[in-house]
Amino acid sequence: MTTSASEILSHFQEYLNAEHDLREEIRIVVRDLEQTVREIQTSLQPIHQPAQTANYLSFCENALSMFHKIQEHYKQLSSKIPLNQYYRFNDHWRFVTQRVVYMCALIIYLKEERLVSREEVADMIGVQVNREDGFHIDLDDYLMGILNLTNELSRLAMNAVTAGDYSRPLRISQFIGELDAGFRLLNLKNDALRKKFDGLKYDVKKCEEVVYDLTIRGLVNKVVDNVNKS
Repeated sequence: MTTSASEILSHFQEYLNAEHDLREEIRIVVRDLEQTVREIQTSLQPIHQPAQTANYLSFCENALSMFHKIQEHYKQLSSKIPLNQYYRFNDHWRFVTQRVVYMCALIIYLKEERLVSREEVADMIGVQVNREDGFHIDLDDYLMGILNLTNELSRLAMNAVTAGDYSRPLRISQFIGELDAGFRLLNLKNDALRKKFDGLKYDVKKCEEVVYDLTIRGLVNKVVDNVNKS
Protein backbone atom coordinates (compact mmCIF):
# COMPACT_ATOMS: atom_id res chain seq x y z
CA MET A 1 0.00 0.00 0.00
CA THR A 2 1.38 3.36 -1.06
CA THR A 3 1.43 6.15 1.52
CA SER A 4 0.51 9.55 0.12
CA ALA A 5 2.71 12.59 0.49
CA SER A 6 0.05 14.35 2.54
CA GLU A 7 -0.05 11.46 5.02
CA ILE A 8 3.73 11.51 5.38
CA LEU A 9 3.86 15.27 5.87
CA SER A 10 0.92 15.29 8.27
CA HIS A 11 2.95 13.01 10.53
CA PHE A 12 5.76 15.58 10.48
CA GLN A 13 3.28 18.32 11.30
CA GLU A 14 2.24 16.49 14.44
CA TYR A 15 5.90 16.35 15.46
CA LEU A 16 6.36 20.08 14.75
CA ASN A 17 3.23 20.98 16.69
CA ALA A 18 4.41 18.99 19.70
CA GLU A 19 7.81 20.70 19.65
CA HIS A 20 6.19 24.12 19.28
CA ASP A 21 4.00 23.44 22.30
CA LEU A 22 7.00 22.31 24.33
CA ARG A 23 8.97 25.42 23.44
CA GLU A 24 6.02 27.58 24.48
CA GLU A 25 5.92 25.82 27.83
CA ILE A 26 9.66 26.40 28.25
CA ARG A 27 9.30 30.10 27.37
CA ILE A 28 6.65 30.53 30.06
CA VAL A 29 8.93 29.05 32.72
CA VAL A 30 11.91 31.10 31.52
CA ARG A 31 9.78 34.25 31.60
CA ASP A 32 8.93 33.57 35.24
CA LEU A 33 12.60 32.84 35.95
CA GLU A 34 13.61 36.16 34.40
CA GLN A 35 11.08 37.98 36.60
CA THR A 36 12.53 36.39 39.72
CA VAL A 37 16.04 37.31 38.57
CA ARG A 38 14.99 40.94 38.18
CA GLU A 39 13.56 40.93 41.70
CA ILE A 40 16.80 39.54 43.14
CA GLN A 41 18.94 41.98 41.18
CA THR A 42 16.82 44.86 42.45
CA SER A 43 17.29 43.68 46.03
CA LEU A 44 21.09 43.80 45.56
CA GLN A 45 21.34 47.22 43.93
CA PRO A 46 21.50 49.18 47.23
CA ILE A 47 25.08 47.91 47.69
CA HIS A 48 26.13 50.81 45.46
CA GLN A 49 24.62 53.42 47.76
CA PRO A 50 27.30 55.03 49.98
CA ALA A 51 25.15 54.84 53.10
CA GLN A 52 24.58 51.08 52.78
CA THR A 53 28.11 49.67 53.07
CA ALA A 54 27.36 48.21 56.50
CA ASN A 55 24.29 46.36 55.22
CA TYR A 56 25.84 44.13 52.55
CA LEU A 57 25.18 40.93 54.47
CA SER A 58 21.52 41.76 55.03
CA PHE A 59 21.09 42.45 51.32
CA CYS A 60 22.70 39.09 50.55
CA GLU A 61 20.47 37.23 52.98
CA ASN A 62 17.40 38.92 51.53
CA ALA A 63 18.47 37.90 48.02
CA LEU A 64 19.17 34.32 49.12
CA SER A 65 15.70 34.10 50.65
CA MET A 66 14.29 34.36 47.11
CA PHE A 67 16.41 31.59 45.67
CA HIS A 68 13.77 28.97 46.43
CA LYS A 69 11.87 30.50 43.50
CA ILE A 70 14.94 30.07 41.29
CA GLN A 71 15.18 26.43 42.30
CA GLU A 72 11.49 25.86 41.53
CA HIS A 73 11.85 27.40 38.06
CA TYR A 74 14.80 25.16 37.21
CA LYS A 75 12.93 22.15 38.58
CA GLN A 76 10.08 22.94 36.19
CA LEU A 77 12.50 23.34 33.28
CA SER A 78 14.19 20.06 34.10
CA SER A 79 10.86 18.23 34.10
CA LYS A 80 10.02 19.51 30.61
CA ILE A 81 13.29 18.70 28.82
CA PRO A 82 13.36 15.26 27.18
CA LEU A 83 16.26 12.99 28.09
CA ASN A 84 19.55 13.93 26.38
CA GLN A 85 18.01 16.97 24.67
CA TYR A 86 19.37 19.69 26.97
CA TYR A 87 21.39 21.40 24.23
CA ARG A 88 18.51 21.30 21.79
CA PHE A 89 16.56 23.76 23.94
CA ASN A 90 19.15 25.53 26.10
CA ASP A 91 19.09 28.71 24.01
CA HIS A 92 15.89 29.52 25.87
CA TRP A 93 17.52 29.71 29.32
CA ARG A 94 21.21 30.24 28.52
CA PHE A 95 21.36 34.00 29.01
CA VAL A 96 19.19 34.12 32.11
CA THR A 97 21.29 31.32 33.62
CA GLN A 98 24.39 33.45 33.07
CA ARG A 99 22.70 36.24 35.03
CA VAL A 100 21.82 33.77 37.78
CA VAL A 101 25.46 32.68 37.98
CA TYR A 102 26.51 36.32 38.20
CA MET A 103 24.11 36.90 41.11
CA CYS A 104 25.38 33.82 42.93
CA ALA A 105 28.95 34.99 42.40
CA LEU A 106 28.13 38.51 43.63
CA ILE A 107 26.42 37.24 46.76
CA ILE A 108 29.28 34.90 47.66
CA TYR A 109 31.85 37.62 47.01
CA LEU A 110 30.00 40.15 49.16
CA LYS A 111 29.71 37.61 51.98
CA GLU A 112 33.15 35.96 51.82
CA GLU A 113 35.22 37.84 49.21
CA ARG A 114 36.01 34.74 47.19
CA LEU A 115 35.01 33.14 43.90
CA VAL A 116 31.98 30.90 43.92
CA SER A 117 32.56 27.45 42.46
CA ARG A 118 30.48 25.84 39.75
CA GLU A 119 29.41 23.20 42.26
CA GLU A 120 28.19 25.86 44.70
CA VAL A 121 26.17 27.61 41.99
CA ALA A 122 24.56 24.30 41.00
CA ASP A 123 23.62 23.68 44.63
CA MET A 124 22.23 27.22 45.07
CA ILE A 125 19.90 26.90 42.07
CA GLY A 126 19.08 23.22 42.37
CA VAL A 127 20.65 21.76 39.22
CA GLN A 128 23.39 19.26 38.41
CA VAL A 129 27.04 19.97 37.66
CA ASN A 130 27.80 17.22 35.18
CA ARG A 131 26.11 16.84 31.81
CA GLU A 132 25.59 13.11 32.23
CA ASP A 133 23.56 13.69 35.39
CA GLY A 134 20.81 15.59 33.58
CA PHE A 135 19.78 19.24 33.71
CA HIS A 136 23.03 20.96 34.62
CA ILE A 137 24.87 24.24 34.66
CA ASP A 138 26.86 24.48 31.45
CA LEU A 139 30.54 25.40 31.89
CA ASP A 140 30.35 28.26 29.38
CA ASP A 141 27.35 29.72 31.23
CA TYR A 142 29.26 29.53 34.51
CA LEU A 143 32.28 31.31 33.02
CA MET A 144 30.14 33.99 31.37
CA GLY A 145 28.41 34.65 34.68
CA ILE A 146 31.75 35.06 36.44
CA LEU A 147 32.89 37.54 33.80
CA ASN A 148 29.68 39.52 34.33
CA LEU A 149 30.67 39.80 37.99
CA THR A 150 33.83 41.80 37.27
CA ASN A 151 31.93 44.72 35.78
CA GLU A 152 29.74 44.96 38.87
CA LEU A 153 32.74 44.79 41.19
CA SER A 154 34.65 47.51 39.31
CA ARG A 155 31.59 49.72 39.76
CA LEU A 156 31.46 48.80 43.45
CA ALA A 157 35.14 49.73 43.84
CA MET A 158 34.48 53.27 42.62
CA ASN A 159 31.37 53.66 44.77
CA ALA A 160 33.25 52.37 47.83
CA VAL A 161 35.62 55.34 47.58
CA THR A 162 32.64 57.68 47.67
CA ALA A 163 31.50 55.94 50.84
CA GLY A 164 34.94 56.39 52.41
CA ASP A 165 35.71 52.66 52.28
CA TYR A 166 39.27 52.80 50.96
CA SER A 167 40.26 49.21 51.67
CA ARG A 168 37.52 47.60 49.57
CA PRO A 169 38.84 48.86 46.20
CA LEU A 170 42.24 47.34 47.04
CA ARG A 171 40.67 43.96 47.75
CA ILE A 172 38.44 44.13 44.68
CA SER A 173 41.39 45.06 42.48
CA GLN A 174 43.37 42.10 43.78
CA PHE A 175 40.42 39.74 43.27
CA ILE A 176 39.74 40.90 39.70
CA GLY A 177 43.46 40.68 38.95
CA GLU A 178 43.47 37.07 40.12
CA LEU A 179 40.43 36.34 37.94
CA ASP A 180 42.17 37.89 34.95
CA ALA A 181 45.25 35.74 35.56
CA GLY A 182 43.08 32.63 35.94
CA PHE A 183 41.15 33.22 32.73
CA ARG A 184 44.40 33.70 30.83
CA LEU A 185 45.23 30.09 31.63
CA LEU A 186 42.15 28.92 29.75
CA ASN A 187 42.12 28.12 26.06
CA LEU A 188 38.73 29.68 25.31
CA LYS A 189 37.06 28.13 22.26
CA ASN A 190 33.71 29.91 22.55
CA ASP A 191 33.82 33.16 20.54
CA ALA A 192 31.28 34.89 22.78
CA LEU A 193 33.20 33.83 25.87
CA ARG A 194 36.49 35.02 24.42
CA LYS A 195 34.94 38.38 23.49
CA LYS A 196 33.56 38.72 27.01
CA PHE A 197 36.97 37.91 28.44
CA ASP A 198 38.51 40.65 26.28
CA GLY A 199 36.31 43.11 28.18
CA LEU A 200 37.77 41.98 31.51
CA LYS A 201 40.87 44.08 30.91
CA TYR A 202 38.75 47.23 31.12
CA ASP A 203 37.47 46.23 34.55
CA VAL A 204 41.03 45.51 35.64
CA LYS A 205 42.07 48.94 34.38
CA LYS A 206 39.19 50.70 36.18
CA CYS A 207 40.16 49.11 39.49
CA GLU A 208 43.84 49.88 38.97
CA GLU A 209 42.94 53.52 38.32
CA VAL A 210 40.95 53.66 41.56
CA VAL A 211 43.86 52.15 43.50
CA TYR A 212 46.30 54.54 41.81
CA ASP A 213 44.12 57.51 42.75
CA LEU A 214 43.98 56.34 46.35
CA THR A 215 47.73 55.83 46.34
CA ILE A 216 48.66 59.30 45.12
CA ARG A 217 46.32 60.76 47.74
CA GLY A 218 48.15 58.82 50.42
CA LEU A 219 45.02 56.91 51.38
CA VAL A 220 46.47 53.48 50.64
CA ASN A 221 49.17 53.98 53.27
CA LYS A 222 46.50 54.90 55.80
CA VAL A 223 44.64 51.68 55.02
CA VAL A 224 47.83 49.63 55.48
CA ASP A 225 48.64 51.41 58.73
CA ASN A 226 45.15 50.73 60.08
CA VAL A 227 45.44 47.05 59.15
CA ASN A 228 48.84 46.79 60.87
CA LYS A 229 47.51 48.48 64.01
CA SER A 230 44.57 46.11 64.17
